Amino acid sequence: MHIPDGFLDAHTAVAAGLLSAAGLGVALRRVRRVLPARRIPLIGLAAAFVFAAQMLNFPVAGGTSGHLIGAVLAAVLLGASASVLVMSSVIILQCFLFADGGLTALGANLFNMALVAPVVGYGVYRFVRRLAGGGLRSTLLATGFAAWCSTVAAAVACAGELAASGTVVWRVAFPAMAGVHIIIGLGEALITVLVVAAVARARPELLHEPAPSDGWRRYASVAAYGLLLALGLVVFVAPVASPWPDGLLRVAERLGFAPRAVGPLVRAPFAHYAVPGLGAGARSTALAGAVGAVVAFALAWVAARLLTPRGARRAAEKAVPGA
Repeated sequence: MHIPDGFLDAHTAVAAGLLSAAGLGVALRRVRRVLPARRIPLIGLAAAFVFAAQMLNFPVAGGTSGHLIGAVLAAVLLGASASVLVMSSVIILQCFLFADGGLTALGANLFNMALVAPVVGYGVYRFVRRLAGGGLRSTLLATGFAAWCSTVAAAVACAGELAASGTVVWRVAFPAMAGVHIIIGLGEALITVLVVAAVARARPELLHEPAPSDGWRRYASVAAYGLLLALGLVVFVAPVASPWPDGLLRVAERLGFAPRAVGPLVRAPFAHYAVPGLGAGARSTALAGAVGAVVAFALAWVAARLLTPRGARRAAEKAVPGA
């Protein structure tokens, strides 16, 4: 769902950029106020996993593929504001390092996937979970429905931006984008539920705020193992992901506005997830993905550390798990 350069006009791109900057500012202030310092490593883990998962396009139908957005997954584990930080880190990295999403459309991509998806998804998750009651089954039900809603909401926001730009009229953009992403959202829901179920069984403390005695080192070890898992995904699975165009690009081809896309406006060192000199083969994709996962981990971790007061970080780092 990454919008390339050329699909949006200047007015829409600027408006989306301003809205994204305002929303990100609110989220960062909230992260600074409420994020426990001991959970900082999980910010990096979530960013690395979301980056890796977005490389794993799965076939849908009719020559269309989809990929995990990951906003609800991050929100369930960390909260809506932290999910905004995670998604923003990934989308900015994808734009500048991999030319995935246009520079002029960066604000719109942030708005759709880093604001609309996590905020709508987390709101639906909290509402459904409250209605369904407690327990793992209720959590998984809420997670799946929220993940599906977040995908469709982001697609509708994208359709609105295309219509506002005059790229395609709303009465055509809305059913086209919503229709294909209703199906892609099923894949998002299934993957998100499976991951959350696995986390609930292996590390249930990640779904619930633990006692203050659970120290920083415990979460650092979880983040380290999670980073290895993300690296495994990009090295062994990403090279064999579906090559079909995603929902947005397939809609663009079908409706005839695909030729409006222009090449990247900035030189990306790993454009199209390939390492210069290695071509576009599996080895190149795996190496570029591994670099991206590590950089996503580091970028989100550093951002979270900078947002967390120094005193809180020191206290968390000195805490002894199980004390």
